[in-house]
Amino acid sequence: MGLAILLFLVFAGTEKAPGYGYNGDYPTVGEVKTYAFPPAGTTWVACMNAVLNITFLWVPQILFPTFISEMERPQDFPKSLAVLAGISAFLFIVPPSIGFRYLGQYATAPAFGSLGVVAYKKASFAFVIVPTLVIGVIYANVSSKFIYFRIMGKSRHAHSNTVVGWGVWIAVMAVIWILAFIFAEIIPSMGDFLSLLGAGFDSFFGFIFFAVAYWQLYRGKLFNGAGRSVMTVLHIFVMICGLFLLGPGLYAAVEAIIADYSTGTTPAFSCKNMSI
Repeated sequence: MGLAILLFLVFAGTEKAPGYGYNGDYPTVGEVKTYAFPPAGTTWVACMNAVLNITFLWVPQILFPTFISEMERPQDFPKSLAVLAGISAFLFIVPPSIGFRYLGQYATAPAFGSLGVVAYKKASFAFVIVPTLVIGVIYANVSSKFIYFRIMGKSRHAHSNTVVGWGVWIAVMAVIWILAFIFAEIIPSMGDFLSLLGAGFDSFFGFIFFAVAYWQLYRGKLFNGAGRSVMTVLHIFVMICGLFLLGPGLYAAVEAIIADYSTGTTPAFSCKNMSI
């Protein structure tokens, strides 16, 4: 993924113009422009989708408890989390900023799709395939564990090599990957797909979950002292953010998908050649 990002930045900076964006081929909406705030005419759905795409990148917390449970020294987790946060901050701010500088209003999700030269696009995407599969396997593994242990409970099948245990595990994995394939085919745009995931899942796992966990830990003493009161107010704000992403955010994600299909996008499960 690091190679893909590096190639993308080099190609975006060296090509004469980007390929296309959501508003048409270059230069349909003029020369490349960068802006700090949404330009005039930007719809609520477009703004909310951009927020949800960013949210999806920054909210991998659902993976943290699973990683902690598998660490030899769980007490070292804060150090690991600090390193992860530092690297994530760099990767999620610097490369996108550079890419936006050269793609502007023609940026798509993923940004590789806006590269104007087909050879550049193929070279960048080639290095994305493997890490994308790895990410999919990680998310599927974490999701399967939650479902698997919910089904198996404290039975011996949950921790032993039994036919029942392996059978349930394979069945859970198969269902998850089949559902993933269906959603990937039904939703035509990756940006809309990320928005739907951000609204439907990250709103809970990234915001609501932690606000509720805080309340469970400190209920009865939420306003004991100035520091605790500040943290309580902060977590109330976190809860509001989560509910906002879940409500209006989910509405915006669904509206974006409907809009995609209304503009003649490729139908779901079609056999049309979508290669570059």
